[in-house]
Amino acid sequence: MKKVLLIALLICSTLFCQAQTERVIVGAEQLNEYLPLLKDKRVAIFSNHTGMVGDKHLLDVLLEHKINVVAIFSPEHGFRGDADAGEHISSSVDKKTGVPILSLYNGKSGKPSKESMKKFDILVVDIQDVGLRFYTYYASMVRLMDACAESNRKMLILDRPNPNGHYVDGPILNMKYKSGVGWLPIPIVHGMTLGELAGMVNGEHWLPASRTCDITVIKCRNYTHQTMYQLPVPPSPNLPNMKAIYLYPSTCFFEGTPVSLGRGTSLPFQVYGHPNMKGYNYSFTPRSLPGAKNPPQLNRLCYGVNLSGLSDEEIWKKGVDLSYVIDAYRNLNLNDHFFRPFFELLVGTDYVRKMIKEGKSADEIKAMWQEDVVKFKKQRQPYLLYQE
Repeated sequence: MKKVLLIALLICSTLFCQAQTERVIVGAEQLNEYLPLLKDKRVAIFSNHTGMVGDKHLLDVLLEHKINVVAIFSPEHGFRGDADAGEHISSSVDKKTGVPILSLYNGKSGKPSKESMKKFDILVVDIQDVGLRFYTYYASMVRLMDACAESNRKMLILDRPNPNGHYVDGPILNMKYKSGVGWLPIPIVHGMTLGELAGMVNGEHWLPASRTCDITVIKCRNYTHQTMYQLPVPPSPNLPNMKAIYLYPSTCFFEGTPVSLGRGTSLPFQVYGHPNMKGYNYSFTPRSLPGAKNPPQLNRLCYGVNLSGLSDEEIWKKGVDLSYVIDAYRNLNLNDHFFRPFFELLVGTDYVRKMIKEGKSADEIKAMWQEDVVKFKKQRQPYLLYQE
């Protein structure tokens, strides 16, 4: 009997280990699931350099399978992913395939023209998001959802994991601060994939005039919200590694201040500093680099803090951590000159600035948004496609 139990335990242990190590299969890899949906259709894609299927780009894979791709919509940073944050990008043609590229980041509304929408029957979304309210890829997708809803076009989302999908944190956006870096009433870290978020946009009627978009999602396999997925391709020029992606929810707030967060260095979003910060041994000098042509504090020696040595576990434990911003605020002693209006667009509410000025701690401020976190986790539950 003991021998039978031991064998059963060994089998269960082996199966558990296999389940833990099974490779995540993203939506774009499941060709049998979605190629039949594209046959004999005029297809547009919303993608960039992250839309890889193994070692090939989705565009090349579709063309190899004789899919009629008529247009590419490109997000912030462009189709090849090398443009600066917020840089205006002209529409062009993909040199390799000759397919027209229609930029959504050309200084206009970010929504395609009605003429563009007439060119295709179905829009395929395949792009790697990082799960943060101020990361612009999801906002581009939502604007495309609205355009598809208006023009009676279908959307097919080839889902990819969220590298910050294991938690929810931060205040829900006060919609008076709606902007390109805050498009939906969601927390800073929403913990959802693009496929899940699109379902929530429809279900909560977040599109204008309560429109809904006809979406189909090809789900990832072997993925749950506790899967710590390592991105195979950096999603944008200043998120070069997983450390930057994990720190991004906490260091991005420096974009609304004069403090450098390392753009123009080898450690973007992993350091912070300013020429006038006192008492720090660490220093760095932002330079003009591809993807960061004119970074804050360009060519000025900055003193501050290097966060790149933190373990992933330390970063995950803290979640959205305002202690870095508070540290710089107190050190520089600039009072109101420390904060720019962009700060509220990033943080999504007006009480954070006030509490920092009042001398409150990061933990005291974090306590203010815990009800938002609980409320959102309940609200999003019907739209989750993957186990929490």
